[in-house]
Amino acid sequence: MAVRGFGEIAEQLRRLTVLIQTGGRGTGSGIIWSSDGLVVTNSHVIRGSPATVQLWDGREFQAAVRSRDPRGDLAQLHIDAKNLPSACAGDSSQLRPGELAIAVGNPLGFVGALATGVIHAVGPIPRLGPQSWVQSDVRLAPGNSGGPLANAEGRVVGINTMVAGRLALAIPSNAVRDFLSVGPADAWLGVTVHPAFIPRPFSRGKTFGLVILEIEPDSPAALASLLPGDILLGTQEQPFREIADLRRALGGSAPRTLRVEFLRGDYTRVRRVTVQLGNSSLARSSVAA
Repeated sequence: MAVRGFGEIAEQLRRLTVLIQTGGRGTGSGIIWSSDGLVVTNSHVIRGSPATVQLWDGREFQAAVRSRDPRGDLAQLHIDAKNLPSACAGDSSQLRPGELAIAVGNPLGFVGALATGVIHAVGPIPRLGPQSWVQSDVRLAPGNSGGPLANAEGRVVGINTMVAGRLALAIPSNAVRDFLSVGPADAWLGVTVHPAFIPRPFSRGKTFGLVILEIEPDSPAALASLLPGDILLGTQEQPFREIADLRRALGGSAPRTLRVEFLRGDYTRVRRVTVQLGNSSLARSSVAA
């Protein structure tokens, strides 16, 4: 059955889908989430650095990583561009089996490739943990990761992530909204972290922490003397129990300080540092304790 206006919908989705390159070659896709340059993709797409975003019209921009959640496999980037075509997000909780699904991405070097199928379900997958997935039978290939999954109206209902068996899995759009709503751009810390459980000397069991993998130059984390390899344990108010706790701690729009506890070296002593949030151009004003 033909979908009225399908050609226009497909073209709109292609225009908001970007090619993301790291190390000088295409590695995946992304979605222009807002017209002022906010791009959303999978965390695994931007493992390398720096990242370059190529738009549908061929323009290229260096991208700044604003936040990243390896566990949820989401990342938000920012490019210095305005008045861009952007996604209209749908409500993934309203999806029903049998609905049309449209996937756009850059698989195997084919820019703006489109695939269609139907929604099978929305929910967890056995052996993949409690996370909910939009499950469909669209055909995905390497390079589709980070691109949009849309419904028949062109509303983005998921971010294509991987294939499990015969089903394509996408992160639901509602999960993307939650990721973006906690910790706006001006509460940027400038770190890439990975969750881990760390054995502690002289104590039983292990401690949850966020291992710092990368720190952006001149970021609040860099100005506070944090280093790659440091392990963030929490704030002065409460420990981190999951990566979302860091985003919650960064939530809010007013410039302010955040007292962070972390481990360094042999992990025998908890260190503390005050980080100035909300202004990445501040001079160095605090030193790790």
